[in-house]
Amino acid sequence: MDQQLEVFLSVVDNKNFSRAADELHMTQPAVSQYIRTLEEKLGVRLLERTNKYVRTNKAGEIVYHHAKEIVGLYTKMGSLLDDLTNQVKGPLSIGASYTFGEYVLPHLIAKMKKQYPDIQPKVTIGNTVKIAELVKSHQIDIGIIEGPLKKEKQIEIRDFAEDHMVIISSLTHPLVRKNGEVTITDLEDEAWIMREEGSGTREAGESVFKQLHISPKNIMTFGSTQAIKEAVEAGLGISILSQLAVQKEIKHGNLKIVEFPGLPYIRKFSFITNSPFQTKALQEFITLLGTRGTVPLVPLEIPEN
Repeated sequence: MDQQLEVFLSVVDNKNFSRAADELHMTQPAVSQYIRTLEEKLGVRLLERTNKYVRTNKAGEIVYHHAKEIVGLYTKMGSLLDDLTNQVKGPLSIGASYTFGEYVLPHLIAKMKKQYPDIQPKVTIGNTVKIAELVKSHQIDIGIIEGPLKKEKQIEIRDFAEDHMVIISSLTHPLVRKNGEVTITDLEDEAWIMREEGSGTREAGESVFKQLHISPKNIMTFGSTQAIKEAVEAGLGISILSQLAVQKEIKHGNLKIVEFPGLPYIRKFSFITNSPFQTKALQEFITLLGTRGTVPLVPLEIPEN
């Protein structure tokens, strides 16, 4: 890989020449020279520099975006060549939406590392939209997403498991005392605590609203599932989350599932890839997900500790 691009990415990511030099085990003058050479080669200035910050200009943003993609493809090429030795090893970059990434993926990676200790997983957690973009730009090998994704020519999408979405509340919430006699009006009048737009969990929640024919009057947006659980437990409102995300809280008596006809809502987990070539590490990870295109969808469960 062109070392000038590697240095440029490090400077942008660190927003500082000195920190980039430390990361690359180089001197600061050497880093500055690499950047100057790259700018001369491209014929355009890429960075705005002051004593307080270093940041990309418009040209720098373009180069940064494509440099990330080039690095991703270069890493994948090296891994594929390493696979010629028939060993399952090397880097494996996985992206996952929050529910799967926080509550299921760590258990899968632990299992995989026991069998293949030379695999080097790198995990990125983000909402469905972000993970799909990283797969499309070759910055990660595989993405695991919640819910549907618009089909694109270069992206392969495969469903592999089911997820059950439930309404949750605090133990002392008035809906709990209704003993299964919750009405649509009750749900519409409640304060709902939801994930942000672009999240698969938010999209599933919107689907539930349509399915149950309810139009909530008060929706608050939180940027993480953990924050939502804390808010619900504190009595701030109710929410709809994956049963995977609240499994431990339900078991320990911190949260309660609100029963309502038509629930739980079932959505699919899918994985997406963007290459006709797959490293052995990626192939084994897909096998671990439990699919070769022939295994039926099954509900996921978190292993007991």
